Amino acid sequence: MFLAKFCVAFISRRGIWIMSRVGKYPVVMPQGVTCTREGQVVLVKGPQGQLKFPLPSEVLLTQDNQSLTLAPADKTAVARRLWGTTRSLLENVVQGVFQGFKLDLEIQGVGYRASVQGKILKLQLGYSHDIDFPIPEGMKITCEKPTAITVWGIDRQKVGQIAANIQSYRPPEPYKGKGIRRAGQFVFRKEGKKK
Repeated sequence: MFLAKFCVAFISRRGIWIMSRVGKYPVVMPQGVTCTREGQVVLVKGPQGQLKFPLPSEVLLTQDNQSLTLAPADKTAVARRLWGTTRSLLENVVQGVFQGFKLDLEIQGVGYRASVQGKILKLQLGYSHDIDFPIPEGMKITCEKPTAITVWGIDRQKVGQIAANIQSYRPPEPYKGKGIRRAGQFVFRKEGKKK
């Protein structure tokens, strides 16, 4: 481990940089997705909608047919770090306008349920009152059954944030496992007090 860190530090001091493992791969645009650039803002349009992506000045973008290729503008450490990150974020934008992202939430607990009424998600989570969660513009929230919530949108960050906001009303507790959890989420269970 020490030897690997020493080699990386030595190589970077000598001016020889190892290429990014993520940034070097081009972002392939599916059929029906178009990309235009206005200064440092990339506008991506697709069947599900359009998204704007601010391109950092440390990263260069080139478009070739149906693919986008990124490269660092210089050999600074900041440009190298942003290279792979920007490529991943841009791929999320392309995938979002093409097919969108969804997150499934599960509700566990006696009497806990959810339903969609118009633009409001109604949650019954054991409180003395129902919780009304307004569905943001451009997002879709559905409940196929009272204990399942599906959040869908074209912006991956917003989908994750809205799912986290819904989950924050009743996070899963470790003793009985009641609460809202993501599909497949592991909840560490504790043993209650014994008489």
